[in-house]
Amino acid sequence: MGRKLSPEQRRIYKAIDEILWEDWDPIGMKYNEGPREEYDSEVPVIFSLKINGADIETIARKLHQIESNTMDMDGGYENCKLVAEKIFNL
Repeated sequence: MGRKLSPEQRRIYKAIDEILWEDWDPIGMKYNEGPREEYDSEVPVIFSLKINGADIETIARKLHQIESNTMDMDGGYENCKLVAEKIFNL
C-alpha cells in the first residue's frame, strides 16, 4: 500500500485482508495459529483487481492461480469463486 488511499479504499483494503484470512486461507493458517500476516503479499494484488473493476471470475482466477502456483495448494476453484464474490461485493 505505497500510495495514499482514500478512507473508502483503506476500508476495502482492510476488508480484503480479512476475507483472505477468514474465508480463503488456503494453507489453513488461522486454524494452525499461523502468522496473521501470512497473506499480506496477496492483499495488494487482489485490492488492485478490485479497485480497477475486475469481475468475480477474474478475481477468482487470480486467487486460484496464487494458491495453485505460488502456494502449491488447491482449495478448489469454487471456494475461490465464493471468496471473489465477497470481495467483488465490497
